[in-house]
Amino acid sequence: MYLTYFNGQWAEGNVPLYGAMDHSLWLGSSVFDGARSLAGKLPDLRPHLERVISSAEKLGLACPLSVDEMEALVHEGVAKFAPDAELYVRPLVFGTEGFLIPVAEKSQFALTLFDAPLPPFVGFSAGLSTMRRPQPSMAPTDAKASALYANSTRAMREVKARGFEQAIMLDGEGHVAEFGASNLFLVTADGKVVTPRLNGTFLAGITRARVMALLAGVGIEVEERTVDEAELRTAREIFSTGNYGKVTPCTRYEDHVLEVGPVASQARELYMAFTQAA
Repeated sequence: MYLTYFNGQWAEGNVPLYGAMDHSLWLGSSVFDGARSLAGKLPDLRPHLERVISSAEKLGLACPLSVDEMEALVHEGVAKFAPDAELYVRPLVFGTEGFLIPVAEKSQFALTLFDAPLPPFVGFSAGLSTMRRPQPSMAPTDAKASALYANSTRAMREVKARGFEQAIMLDGEGHVAEFGASNLFLVTADGKVVTPRLNGTFLAGITRARVMALLAGVGIEVEERTVDEAELRTAREIFSTGNYGKVTPCTRYEDHVLEVGPVASQARELYMAFTQAA
């Protein structure tokens, strides 16, 4: 089921939003964010809504709604689904007018909620992509911009052709950045929990930050630092964090087979307990 709020009303299905001359369709001026509703629980909803406003500003757009207004709409929309529904919550801000530069005050907003069951906690395979994450001076890497995903999907298509389910991408300097569309954690050969440091080439994920805080709360320190690709080949664990799957283990990186390990398992349990308390 797809449910979208646009121009003051809710409608089901794949609601048309764009015209042929809209800036967003023509020149890519759109941003979005992704939150979750899990049986009515909305973990970290407001940070996701705050980020869509920030992302819009970074692309020269202006979100027409405040965080409070979007939050109220999310609750209104969630109530239209079954109480146990697992939903993806996607606010979208897009440009409509302008030739090369979008006219900020003409930005439009749409909120879409759709059924998206949380993936089971089972492993996925990942391969190294030849595609790199762009440097901050090359693309709007500080925003959750729709335009950035063309490169991510290109990386995922590349590794899928090699038999993998997900891509791992390096930054412009050749260090590990993230998965194709989610943040990356690993447990090193000597047992340290590590995630690539923020260097502007990928988003500081909201779920990433939450998982780091939850692990810290039980005494597990996550080290943020530069990660060399070779470390993935000897890691005890690799796992991803992101809005869609929350915490998901990687059980094969290239020819390196891994177990669903205790750190990923604990991170998942902690996150689900946090969700229930939200």
